[in-house]
Amino acid sequence: MNTPARDRPRIGFWVSAWLPVLIAIAVIATESTEYFGADRTSGPLRWLFEHLFGKVKESSWLEIHHLVRKTGHFLGYGLVAITWLRAWWMTLPRAGFFPNAFLALVGTALIASGDEFHQSFLPNRTSSAWDVLLDCTGAVALELLAFLVVRVLRPAPLERAA
Repeated sequence: MNTPARDRPRIGFWVSAWLPVLIAIAVIATESTEYFGADRTSGPLRWLFEHLFGKVKESSWLEIHHLVRKTGHFLGYGLVAITWLRAWWMTLPRAGFFPNAFLALVGTALIASGDEFHQSFLPNRTSSAWDVLLDCTGAVALELLAFLVVRVLRPAPLERAA
């Protein structure tokens, strides 16, 4: 059965649903370049860190820098997953949270895997399956947080009067 044209979502709906995903992927693609390798981010991140928290020894900075970068993986891909989740939720509202969350996780895992594959060709970057696992862990964590916010912490809508 064909849906009348007036009942189909308009282009604005699709842009609203999927543009954040495309922007998130573009951010990941940009950060996946050699310009965002550890050798290039250490200086600016150290400057920022030391302005916020004070001077640190070189040996301490190496550990801090590693943790900052891995935290970026966790949170960055968590946010990527949220954009995927939102898009799938808007596109497939009747599917429910967990099927849409699964689709969001798959999309995030594909982007993370592609990112690591791409980095394997860059001279100052490394490729690691552990980073993909960290990225997916961040995705699951933020999806669960979204579930808590949307389903548990948000008050239930009022029942319609019969």
